[in-house]
Amino acid sequence: MSTSSREIEALIELMARLPGLGPRSARRTVLHLIKKRAQVMTPLARALSDVAASARECVDCGNIGTSDHCQICTSDKRANGQICVVEDVSDLWAMERGGSFTGRYHVLGGTLSALDAIGPDELRIPKLVSRVAEGDVSEVILALNATVDGQTTAHYIADQLAVHEVTLTSLAQGVPIGGELDYLDDGTITAAFRARKSV
Repeated sequence: MSTSSREIEALIELMARLPGLGPRSARRTVLHLIKKRAQVMTPLARALSDVAASARECVDCGNIGTSDHCQICTSDKRANGQICVVEDVSDLWAMERGGSFTGRYHVLGGTLSALDAIGPDELRIPKLVSRVAEGDVSEVILALNATVDGQTTAHYIADQLAVHEVTLTSLAQGVPIGGELDYLDDGTITAAFRARKSV
C-alpha cells in the first residue's frame, strides 16, 4: 500500500466514525471529496480547522458557539424569563429550527442514568438551579425526551426547583401532526390520552 493510499484509508476510517456513516458510506464520501477537491474538500478542511480552533460551550446555557456566551444568551430579545431545558445541543438546534420558542435554553448534557453512573453532578443540573435562584426566571420548560431516563431527570429537576417560585411546565406529548393511530406505539397513545384537551 502506497503512502497516499494509507492516508486515504485513514480518512475513510475517520469518516466512518461519524454518525450515520458506515464504512461503505465513508468510502463513497471520501471518493466524492477527492473528486471535488477544489470545490468541496479544501473549503471543508478549512472550515473544520476553523471550527476545531474556535468552537466552545456557552458558559451560561451549554450551547455550542464560537464565544464564551452564545448569541441566544446575549440577546436582550430572548430575556423573557423562560428557560427551555433540553438534553443535548442537537435538541436546542431542533427547537431553534422550529422558531416557536423565543426564550433562553439550558443544555443538561444528557440525562440521569444509574446504569451509566450519570448523576446530577455529571450534568448541568446544579447550574440550572443556580440560574433559577438568581431570580430572573419565571418559567422552566422541560423539553426532555419521553424515555425512562428523560422522565426520571424531569422529576429530579422538578424536586430541585420546588423551593423556588417558578412555573414548571413540560412539552405536550402524544399524536404527531399527520400521525395515524394504527402506526403509533402504546406509550404515545397513552400520553396522548393523558394530554387531551377540550375542542
